[in-house]
Amino acid sequence: MTLIAQITDMHVRPSGKKAYGLVDTAAMLRAAVASILAQPKKPDAVVASGDLTDCGLVEEYELLRDCLSPLPMPVYLIPGNHDRRENMRLVFGGDGYLPMNGEFLHYTVEDLPMRLIGLDTVVPGKGHGEMDAARLAWLKARLDEQPDRPTFIFMHHPPFPTGLQHMDSINCRNAPSMAAILKGRGNIERVACGHHHRSIQIRWGGTIGSVAPSVAHQVVLDLTPHDDATFTMEPPGYHLHLWAPESGVITHTAFIGSFSGPHPFLLDPDYPAFDDKEAAPATHSQARA
Repeated sequence: MTLIAQITDMHVRPSGKKAYGLVDTAAMLRAAVASILAQPKKPDAVVASGDLTDCGLVEEYELLRDCLSPLPMPVYLIPGNHDRRENMRLVFGGDGYLPMNGEFLHYTVEDLPMRLIGLDTVVPGKGHGEMDAARLAWLKARLDEQPDRPTFIFMHHPPFPTGLQHMDSINCRNAPSMAAILKGRGNIERVACGHHHRSIQIRWGGTIGSVAPSVAHQVVLDLTPHDDATFTMEPPGYHLHLWAPESGVITHTAFIGSFSGPHPFLLDPDYPAFDDKEAAPATHSQARA
């Protein structure tokens, strides 16, 4: 089995500054790292799917590196619209997976049982993303290389609708062309995104599309048509993607914070799910979910 933790939309600001004057994003990222380290099954890798920083400043990337440093497993970064490629390369280029030449920060990860593809959808100076002809050609070439290997695609901007109108207006453009490349490829396990700051799933492009929640602030869940983007301090979280050959990818949402429990399931004597083949426990305190 392979376990991938997907964190996203960290929006790290320089030390002492809060995003939007309210959110201590560095502290929230450190809490996310602590949560990952506390998982009973440790991830084999962590993918951070964009908006790593809020302004793409070198000092933000340096603080990001410090926040991520306790993680012992490989960490792979993908740029979002808040990021700057040149500063990502400056601070993280030495890690070996980011291309140091060319315009886009695309890459593949080949040393796990499941292949990972990271896509750069950034359009500098814009909030939306794009899979233009050059990026689509790169993706198709990589998929053609290993048509039968289980493959997981990560990108920042969702190429599919989510019902959050104000966020969908800055989705990844040229999505139908990307979907056409993916359709018919049974080895594509999932297309996992960030950007929308909520946990979202959809069937798209012949596979599953998903969005992970932010490890910091969340976009308000409002499915009515409107153009104003607002955020809320709902519990932060991240996705855990568990892959096995017999099941494919199973995705869980992990919430970040301190919560009461674990508690046993203490059953009342009137619990109706016991039948003739299953005797009720004498004390009715046996744990059953």
